[in-house]
Amino acid sequence: MTPIDSKLAKSQSGRRNGRFVHIFFLDGVGLGSADSQVNPFVSAHMPNIANLLGRDDWYISGNGILRSDRATLAPTDVTLSVSGRPQSATGQATILSGRNVPRIVGEHYGPKPSDAVADVIGQGTLFSEISDFGGRAALITPYPQGYFDAIRDGVRIYSAVPHAVTTAGWPLFTADDLQNGRAVSPDFTNEGWRDHLGYRDIEIISPVEAGKRIATIAPSYDLSFFEHWPSDYRGHRGPLSDAVGNLEQIDQVVGGILAHWPDEEGVLIITSDHGNIEEKNHRKHTLNPVPTIIVGKDHWQLAKQIVDLTDIARVVRTVLHLEKETKEQ
Repeated sequence: MTPIDSKLAKSQSGRRNGRFVHIFFLDGVGLGSADSQVNPFVSAHMPNIANLLGRDDWYISGNGILRSDRATLAPTDVTLSVSGRPQSATGQATILSGRNVPRIVGEHYGPKPSDAVADVIGQGTLFSEISDFGGRAALITPYPQGYFDAIRDGVRIYSAVPHAVTTAGWPLFTADDLQNGRAVSPDFTNEGWRDHLGYRDIEIISPVEAGKRIATIAPSYDLSFFEHWPSDYRGHRGPLSDAVGNLEQIDQVVGGILAHWPDEEGVLIITSDHGNIEEKNHRKHTLNPVPTIIVGKDHWQLAKQIVDLTDIARVVRTVLHLEKETKEQ
């Protein structure tokens, strides 16, 4: 039996305990200003997140921590006391490991991991910790066959999240997983798979349905992770109106998740690795804090622990009792 076969066989036994965590990761989304000419959040219609937090201006930097009955938003530092603009590889590695990766490697680095960043990931992440304690973990974002071929041929390398997943021994999801409802496309609707990747038989779904699928898939795992990269792309390229459209689509997906999310069992963490889309007057990453939104039981107690990206892994470990088991080893 191969390592991946072993992982899949183990995964059939279910979660380790009664609670689970899903990280809904939005690449390049920070808290910004109230300037509608710069920040697409100002013009975007995002009623689901606004209703969740009880604030229409939840996206403004400087509001501080926001708390409602169901959720808490904690502004989260991404600079980590390291000079330069935050980057994806070190930011994502920090989220998944709980270590200050930019400080360890001496710089913010990305988009793909350097050897030094890959080494930190190899020392352990949430994905490997779940594996070590007999749980289930998955990156529910699928990849087309061309991606696997390019990795095999050395044409491309893994970004930080799939590197963490594969290093921990978990399989990456494929077109078959997407077609059979076990995964959700990074663009939510599957249109990119059909129109750009040639998968003509892929079903097109609504953003709300994508959110429902995430909420349906997540309880099957102790930890699941969904990665949405188009938000970072819309920050780097395209007009303000495209960024507005992307944010409105994200809100619809969040609405679909919330409508089906079991707050007593599940902890939903919405977060990012660095700012970008909130400042459309340039094409660079920002120094702004990112919004980490926690939904579910004890959201306030969990969110108030979050100051910077290193704290997200600690919250996951707390919910899943990983820290306690680590001390007992």
